[in-house]
Amino acid sequence: MSERRAYLHKGVGETVGVVTLDGRPERLIVQWPGDDPLDAEGVRGVARVKSIERAFGAAFVALPGGADVLLPIKPDMPKLVQGGLVEIEIRTVSRADKAAVARFVAEGPVGEGAEPRVLAAAPTVEEQLRHYVKAGSPTTGERALEAVEAAEADILETIFALPGGGDVAVETTRALTSVDVDLGGREGDAKRAARQANMAAIAVSARVLRLKGLGGLVVFDLVGRGHDGQALTVAARNAFAPDNPGVAIGAISKFGALEMALPRRARPVMERLVDARGAWTAPYAARRLARALEREGRADPGGRLAARCAPAVLEAFAELDAGLAERLGRRFTVSAEPGWSNDRIEVSAA
Repeated sequence: MSERRAYLHKGVGETVGVVTLDGRPERLIVQWPGDDPLDAEGVRGVARVKSIERAFGAAFVALPGGADVLLPIKPDMPKLVQGGLVEIEIRTVSRADKAAVARFVAEGPVGEGAEPRVLAAAPTVEEQLRHYVKAGSPTTGERALEAVEAAEADILETIFALPGGGDVAVETTRALTSVDVDLGGREGDAKRAARQANMAAIAVSARVLRLKGLGGLVVFDLVGRGHDGQALTVAARNAFAPDNPGVAIGAISKFGALEMALPRRARPVMERLVDARGAWTAPYAARRLARALEREGRADPGGRLAARCAPAVLEAFAELDAGLAERLGRRFTVSAEPGWSNDRIEVSAA
């Protein structure tokens, strides 16, 4: 029986939730001040139709104060009118250079006083944790921060060990996410070992893909040949059941590839943590700096602290400075070191 637990960390400039599955991180939910409250799954409201792109079967609509959102046009929908109103719900948040996607709920109000408005806000981090973990309250404090940083470390990994031996490599491209299964040093009958590795790979990858917030086309490069397609498909349905509705699983190809499509709901967490080159983003590094200062400050009550970081991190830390001072008092200094990478942070007694 699988066990899920929830953790909630409220830090300087961040509220972060973690869901673990049998002790390993499964979901990381991040909220920063300045996040667009309208660019989140579950937001519902009356939007203005900005333009209709019939060639693409979609319209661009906008909630008050929000960015343009893509609304697919379905045959059973009433006719949209540019400048008119329509009730929508955000189903897929924006990512990289792609707009958020909404679903049609109902025709918008008409007549005098009919204006765009938000009807329902997105669930908070705490509400999302309660949705995933029904029993009990989330764990807070230092254990929650440890869970957050363990989840972040997992997100930045590419290769994940499988129980019993072998591993999977989870890598993304613009078109798809690939999951390469490697048998490793599994011993015994080759066919049996391959079957066990593929089964384990499906279970581990389901957790990892949820943790990374990845969706769209996923291709498993299974190990071995002569696969038991029915057994692997059932295993995939069970492993990815928490991602429904919207999971579609294809047949295993003659080349040993299992394809599936997963719904994209949240922005991939990795986009907050690292840039296109794989380096820490300055806003994320600034929050790691704030955590380090707060941790050292609690270990040395009243002591003065000095921190050093990259110039871009210092610039991003400026918006966190006052919040950290409220917690620790004005007993820390932060200076920039030209040439340092964003992931290089040092905190010491002053």
